[in-house]
Amino acid sequence: MRASFAIVVCLLGLSLAAASFTEDQYQLLFSKFVAQYNKKYSADQFFYRYTVFKQNLDYIYNFNKAGNATFKLAMNAFGDETHEEFTAARNGYLNLQNNYIRSQNTDKHVKKVHAAASVDWRTKGAVTPVKDQGQCGSCWAFSTTGSVEGAHAIKTGKLVSLSEQQLVDCSSAQGNQGCNGGLMDQAFEYIIANGGICSEDAYQYTGQDGSCQSSTCKSVATISSYKDVTTMDENALMAAVNIGPVSIAIEADQACFQFYSGGVLSDPTCGTNLDHGVLVVGYGTDSGTNYWIVKNSWGSSWGENGYIRLVRGSDECGIAMQPSYPIV
Repeated sequence: MRASFAIVVCLLGLSLAAASFTEDQYQLLFSKFVAQYNKKYSADQFFYRYTVFKQNLDYIYNFNKAGNATFKLAMNAFGDETHEEFTAARNGYLNLQNNYIRSQNTDKHVKKVHAAASVDWRTKGAVTPVKDQGQCGSCWAFSTTGSVEGAHAIKTGKLVSLSEQQLVDCSSAQGNQGCNGGLMDQAFEYIIANGGICSEDAYQYTGQDGSCQSSTCKSVATISSYKDVTTMDENALMAAVNIGPVSIAIEADQACFQFYSGGVLSDPTCGTNLDHGVLVVGYGTDSGTNYWIVKNSWGSSWGENGYIRLVRGSDECGIAMQPSYPIV
């Protein structure tokens, strides 16, 4: 369904100059968008969301038409949101200046790990299906569960989906702020202090702040410690990814992220103002271009089935600034 909608956009766009869609075409595409993503609007909201959709559609069309990038954009479930609305709701990494603390916890031996030519932990049963954080700045919690799920699976052979909601509700003592943001390292500290973390099934995600219910479920995975990876060192990050999936922070507030649909993202506007927690699950090379495989938490209809490939070797979007991984 998603692919067919993108095809409709492309077919209409081929005969149009500078995204000058007719009003009938805009309306047709918006009606398909509303049906595909089951959108519900009040009478007051409808025209505004339609206007936003048109602006986003023009942006996508013009970006792809320029043909200057190594990646493509496409309409998705976020097409009725302004960029400001989108980033406010779906990013949530608290970019604290904790370089000294990280330096004291850096794994100085990780570079001794042999880095394979390519790695993909999805093929090794260490990555759960893509999740959706919804309208909650809990990306840090999803990044944390992702790396702990991976470490637990590699150690035990059992892949278990873990509870982001528990981290949202229960890790404030470590400095996290629920849907208002947090840090993966602080979430690791909570899991250690709590003696583990419950499963997703036992402590289900609600996408909003709640009172801590950790006493009502049994921990199914735990970690003994965690390590930070040397800042700005992609070779060290590659070595760490050979151990297992790695939690990272990136700057994801650029417009291209909202509608990324495929390819290797390399964008000069993507800086190092870290605002989004995600998960590196591997790396590889495509037609001579080195890339990282990054699992996001914006649902499987976004990007490459919920993933994005970021160019490797230039610290794209700050990917190598604050990586960390848990130890079971």
